[in-house]
Amino acid sequence: MSWFKKISLFAGLIAISLGLVACSNQKSTNSEVLNKGTLTVGLEGTYAPYSYRENGKLKGFEVDLAKAVAKKAGYKIKFVPTKWDSLIAGLGAKKFDIVINDIAMTPERKKAYTFSTPYIYSKSALIMKKTNNTINSAKDIKGLKIAAATGTANADNVKKFGGQNVSSTDFSTAMELIRQNRVVAAMNSKEAFLYYQKSQHVTDLKYVEVPTNQIPAQEIGIMMSKGNSSLQKKINKALNDLREDGTLSQLSKKYFDGDITKK
Repeated sequence: MSWFKKISLFAGLIAISLGLVACSNQKSTNSEVLNKGTLTVGLEGTYAPYSYRENGKLKGFEVDLAKAVAKKAGYKIKFVPTKWDSLIAGLGAKKFDIVINDIAMTPERKKAYTFSTPYIYSKSALIMKKTNNTINSAKDIKGLKIAAATGTANADNVKKFGGQNVSSTDFSTAMELIRQNRVVAAMNSKEAFLYYQKSQHVTDLKYVEVPTNQIPAQEIGIMMSKGNSSLQKKINKALNDLREDGTLSQLSKKYFDGDITKK
């Protein structure tokens, strides 16, 4: 092989090597989100006050929070409303970058997914007809039919205290199951019921707050694909900035009539 061919071959190998490195670096830079410059967010859009529709537009605490996080992190935002039973699976299928949907940071989920730092702390409640005087704590649901969405921490807690879980696709459905006597009560967040009670002028239902020594306040965080540390760092920094400048507290008070961002 002539010296000219050797030099040409060597130069070609260097070019290929540099090209691979460049591609690798580009992939590493852009892999934190599915679409460069845009944060794609999965949520239900049917779970007030977290996310819901008003005149066809998405609104709610987590909608406003997601917009604020995206802005702080330097992203545009795209929402992908998805039913609860497909929401977490959609993250694995790369339909969105994050899921923000009042998701409790359970040990099982932490093993399979990456989470942000908590942005709210949610207390559990048992919701029932106003005439029901038999349920005063989680210990009273043993053997009873209790509504909770399959795959949620609420459903896990129903099972933990011996209740028979009846799956409900969304909050409003759970409330109708109570009214139709298909369940005795529903396990959900106190905050969600208070908003529902106020916005729907509910007078036939009540709630009993579950003591934190029975069910501790749940840490709620933003869920991401396992190992996406680059996106996690950006999300955590944005949440910390929103906490420090008072935005997080203001959003909580706007939608919950109180600050649930502190443990």
